[in-house]
Amino acid sequence: MAYGYEEKALENPHKLTLDGRSRLTMTGVTEVESFDESMIVLHTTRGTLVIRGTGMHLQLLSLDGGQVHVDGTVDSMTYEDTAREAGGFLARLFG
Repeated sequence: MAYGYEEKALENPHKLTLDGRSRLTMTGVTEVESFDESMIVLHTTRGTLVIRGTGMHLQLLSLDGGQVHVDGTVDSMTYEDTAREAGGFLARLFG
């Protein structure tokens, strides 16, 4: 990583809007690590975000603009700390 979260946040602010647990709109997304109908893992300007739910679909993915729109039922959103990020996606699943 060439620069830190604070510099990324200034460049591309991170914002979440959840409408009725069924439509999630985000900015400040830098990478989509993985996604399926029950879990989406995103890297944002404020850390790794894990979204869990049911029937989730990425409706808009614009990494150039850092925008993501998710439709489906959102059950939880959790930011991972940097110590757990070091192990990667499989460490989060089995750790």
